[in-house]
Amino acid sequence: MSIIERLLNIGFIRKAIWRLWYPFLTRRLRGDEVLFLNYAFDSEPPVALPLAPDDEPNRASIQLYHHVASQVDLCGKNVLEVSCGHGGGASWITRTMQPASYTGLDLNPTGIRFCQQRHAVPGLSFMQGDAQKLPFADASFDAVINVEASHCYPDFPRFLREVARVLRPGGHFLYTDFRFSELFAEWDRDIAAAPLTVVQMRDIGQNVLKGMERNAERSLALIRERLPRFMHALGRDFAGVPGSRVYVAIQKGNLRYRSWCFRKD
Repeated sequence: MSIIERLLNIGFIRKAIWRLWYPFLTRRLRGDEVLFLNYAFDSEPPVALPLAPDDEPNRASIQLYHHVASQVDLCGKNVLEVSCGHGGGASWITRTMQPASYTGLDLNPTGIRFCQQRHAVPGLSFMQGDAQKLPFADASFDAVINVEASHCYPDFPRFLREVARVLRPGGHFLYTDFRFSELFAEWDRDIAAAPLTVVQMRDIGQNVLKGMERNAERSLALIRERLPRFMHALGRDFAGVPGSRVYVAIQKGNLRYRSWCFRKD
C-alpha cells in the first residue's frame, strides 16, 4: 500500500483531504462540460441508452448512474442522492426517471453552489451536508443513491446506518463504489453488518474499464487544460484513464468495483 493510500485509510486525514480536493476540483473544472465526477460504465456491445443531444457527451458517466438508479422504479418517489458532486447524475435522473422529488446532498459547499446555479430542474434541489450526519428526519425517503463516493468517508458503517435511518420501510439503497484489495474484507464485513437487506450485487469492474476507455480522450484533454502540470498524474488517477493506477488495479484484480441494491425491511 502506498503512503497516500495509507493516509486515506486514516479517517480524519481522509476527510480533510477530500474537503480540500473537491472544492479545488470544482473551481478548476467549473463549466457545463464537467457535470460528472464519477468514473463510467459501458459494455460490449455498447449500452444502447437513448440520450438527449445535450447529454450525449456524458454518455459513459450517465450509463453508470443508469445502471445504479434503474434497479428500482423511481417514478413518483422521494429520492436522496448522497455526495452528488457536480449534479449531472441528479439532473439526468430527475429529468428521465420522474421522481416526485430529488435532493442532492454534498459536503463540498462550492460544488453545491455550482449545482444550484447550473441545474434548474423542477423537483430537483441541492443542499450542503455530511454523509455521516444526514440532515433529515427518520423515514424521509423512498430511495437513497450513492455513486462512487463512500471510499472517501471516514466511517462507512455509520454512513450505512444513516442511510437506513432516513429510508422508509420498503425503501431502497442504490449504491456503487470501489475498494482496493487491502480493504476487501472490511468492506464485505461492513455491508454484511448493515441494517439493510441485499437484493442484488454485481461486480462491474469490466464495465467500468470500458467506460474509462470511452471517456479517455475527453478526460485527458481536461487534465491538460485545467490542472497544473504537477497534478497531471493525480488527475489521470482521479479520471481513471487507461494506464492510470486505478485502471491497472481493476485489470489486475487489486481493485473491485461493485454495485448493490439494498432494501430496508
